[in-house]
Amino acid sequence: MASVMEDPTLERHFKGHKDVVSCTDFSPNNKQLATGSCDKNLMIWNLAPKARAFRFVGHTDVITGVNFSPSGSLVASSSRDQTVRLWTPSIKGESTVFKAHTASVRSVHFSSDGQRLVTASDDKSVKVWGVERKKFLYSLNRHTNWVRCARFSPDGRLVASCGDDRTVRLWDTSARQCINIFTDYGGSATFVDFNSSGTCIASSGADNTLKIWDIRTNKLIQHYKVHSAGVNCFSFHPSGNYLISGSSDNTMKILDLLEGRLIYTLHGHKGPVLAVTFSRDGDLFASGGADSQVLMWKTNFDSLNYRELLSRHSKRVTPDPPPHLMDIYPRLPHRHYAQNGTVEINPIVADTQSGDPQVVEVGRVLFSTADVRSHDVRTSSRDQPISGSDSGRARTHTRHRDEEDEERFPGGRTTSAAEHLGIPSSLTSTLENIVQQLDILTQTVAVLEERLTLTEDKLRTCLDNQVLLMQQTQQVDRSDEETEGSSV
Repeated sequence: MASVMEDPTLERHFKGHKDVVSCTDFSPNNKQLATGSCDKNLMIWNLAPKARAFRFVGHTDVITGVNFSPSGSLVASSSRDQTVRLWTPSIKGESTVFKAHTASVRSVHFSSDGQRLVTASDDKSVKVWGVERKKFLYSLNRHTNWVRCARFSPDGRLVASCGDDRTVRLWDTSARQCINIFTDYGGSATFVDFNSSGTCIASSGADNTLKIWDIRTNKLIQHYKVHSAGVNCFSFHPSGNYLISGSSDNTMKILDLLEGRLIYTLHGHKGPVLAVTFSRDGDLFASGGADSQVLMWKTNFDSLNYRELLSRHSKRVTPDPPPHLMDIYPRLPHRHYAQNGTVEINPIVADTQSGDPQVVEVGRVLFSTADVRSHDVRTSSRDQPISGSDSGRARTHTRHRDEEDEERFPGGRTTSAAEHLGIPSSLTSTLENIVQQLDILTQTVAVLEERLTLTEDKLRTCLDNQVLLMQQTQQVDRSDEETEGSSV
């Protein structure tokens, strides 16, 4: 496969984040790139040269995950502030808030139809949300430690999750049950995802490994140990033939899954690589790391139109799964280690297309303590409270500012949003207290829900044991009667 490829090249270098870049995702039309950071900001980079970038402000802690909806009309972000936000990736910066987790939210992912979200959290749960009705649907509770990542399968019928309990779990979304557990990790399982056909899942670990499992046979079919430190993230090429991984050894590796070997080692980041993702057509991939850099790379793996191929797969109505790379090669589980002769790429990191883009900041919360210019305050009528277990409420409002505003209002007087709207400070304080109390109520409901689920499980176990005990008692009584009958 390597003979038809050009070496990956660095195309763009985006500057704007002030802290570690933790996550990244391309829009479906490949015109935008979303990145999240420990600076608490979500950035939307327009890939057209000299186009403006957007900085979305609203999260109060580190952003841990970001994902575009299949239509590209929404961007979801997860954060250590225990919330998930849905953003409109435009100058309006409208957002809504999901809250039902009681600890940091580690990842967020849309289903292929855009109707559901799945989130993973340090509260040991995986939660599924309805996007259209903006409500919490149900929890998946079997992990015994922090859950680091959760992903929908391409058809939306399964969810894969992994975490610090050193397991990868597969869930049936219809039955809402765990249907399989993959173990064999020497440390935390850090990331998990499905291949494009949905027949395999890959998982990475803090033990420096990448593993690929066939979920039809529930067997490990490929095992790579090509990094010298923990693997933090990876991404399948849309063809399913290649995989790129990012590691704390400061490198990215590109694997040829058909030939089962490492083909490229990419340098460029000056610290751990925490995020990598392919674009939807596979022509680009982006990476982010602890050095606050966002790099965009170009490659030319294949000329096949994968979007058309995947569209045909999604229209299949037969129960047989579509063919995938493991049907041909390799047949048996095998390990892959770094080999001599792999191509090392160490580019000079520079923005080759444009200077630093103009950044427009949007998405301030109305009742935050931050100050805004009086002429910049804009309230979105589409902002709505989102309930977790039908109880959580949060409200976000938006604003925007660009260089034209600075030119028209140099040194303008700074006032708070509440003052601009004529709201008394006492009322503002009361509203803030109400919001805080509602957040506490949301967390309490979430905890009660988990305890109720555990109680139901224990009750079900007790009933099963009681039925089993009754059956055993009946069998003993029958045997006693038969013994007495035979003695008579």
